[in-house]
Amino acid sequence: MNFSLVFLLFIVLFIFLSSFFTVKQQTAVIVERFGRFLSIRHSGLQLKIPMIDRIAGRVNLKIQQLDVIIETKTKDNVFVKLKVSVQFMVVKETVYDAFYKLEFPHDQITSYVFDVVRAEVPKLKLDDVFERKDDIAVAVKRELNEAMTTYGYTIINTLVTDIDPDIQVKNAMNRINAADREKTVAEFEAEASRIRIVAKAKAEAESKRLQGQGIADQRREIARGLVESVDVLNGVGINSQEASALIVVTQHYDTLQAIGADTNSNLILLPNSPQAGSDMLNNMVASFTASNLVGESMKKNIKVIPKKEKPKSEEPGKPSEEDEV
Repeated sequence: MNFSLVFLLFIVLFIFLSSFFTVKQQTAVIVERFGRFLSIRHSGLQLKIPMIDRIAGRVNLKIQQLDVIIETKTKDNVFVKLKVSVQFMVVKETVYDAFYKLEFPHDQITSYVFDVVRAEVPKLKLDDVFERKDDIAVAVKRELNEAMTTYGYTIINTLVTDIDPDIQVKNAMNRINAADREKTVAEFEAEASRIRIVAKAKAEAESKRLQGQGIADQRREIARGLVESVDVLNGVGINSQEASALIVVTQHYDTLQAIGADTNSNLILLPNSPQAGSDMLNNMVASFTASNLVGESMKKNIKVIPKKEKPKSEEPGKPSEEDEV
C-alpha cells in the first residue's frame, strides 16, 4: 500500500516536472503535438503538456561560420585551392522554414559555394584570382542569398580567406618576385651611382674652374706687381732690361728660400752654385744688350730706294725720243 502510494507520487512529480522546460538565449525550440507542429518557443521558462507535446528540435540563432575548401583550375591552367568562409544565421521569423525545409544546411551551403567558385575562377588567370578575390566572395554571397533565403537562412558575409596555388607554381612566382626585386635594386643602385658620378664631375668641374680663376688672378697680380716694380726701378735710373733681370734674379732667390724652408722637399734646383745668381743676371743683361745692338744694326742697313719716274712726252700723242729709238 505504501509502495503504491510512493510510486504514484513519483509518477505525478515526474509528469509535473516534465511540463516545464527552458530555452537558452539565441535559441529557438520547435514544439510538436502528436507529431504535428505546434509552436516555436524562445528563451525563458516554457510549459508544455506532458506526454502530448514534445520538443522536436532546437535551432541555433547565432551567427555561424562554415569554412569550405575548393580545388579548381584557373584560366591559365593552374590548379589552386581556395578557402571560402561563409558566415550565416537563421532569421528569427523564419525558424519554421529553417527547421522543416532544410535538413543539412552545411551541405547545402557547401554545394552552392563549390558551384559558384568553380564557375568564376576558371574565367580568371592566377594573378587575377589574387586581385579579384573580393569579386569572387561577392558572387558567392549573392548566389547563396538567393538560394538560402528560401530556407530561412541569411548570409551575413563571405570571405575568400586563402588562395593556395600548386607548390611548383608558388615556387615559380617566388622566383619571379625575387627577380623583379633584384631588378629594382639594380636600377636604384645604378641611379645612385649615376648621381654620385654626376655630382663628383660637377664638383671637379667647379674645383677646376675656381682653381683656374685663382691661377689667373694670381698671375694678374704678379704681372701688376712686376709692372709696378719696373716703374719704381725706372724711377731710380735703372732701365727696363736691367729691372727685368733684377726681378728675375730676386724671384730665383725667393724660390731657393721657399725650397729650403720645406724640410720634406726632395727638389733639386740647377744651377745651384753661389755665383749662379750673378751669372744669371750678367747673362740676361748681356743678352738684352746684344739683342739691342743687333736691332740697331739691322735698322741702319735698311736703305730706302726711290722709285725712278718715267719721262713724259712734250705733246700728247707724240712719241718721245726713247720711243723713236
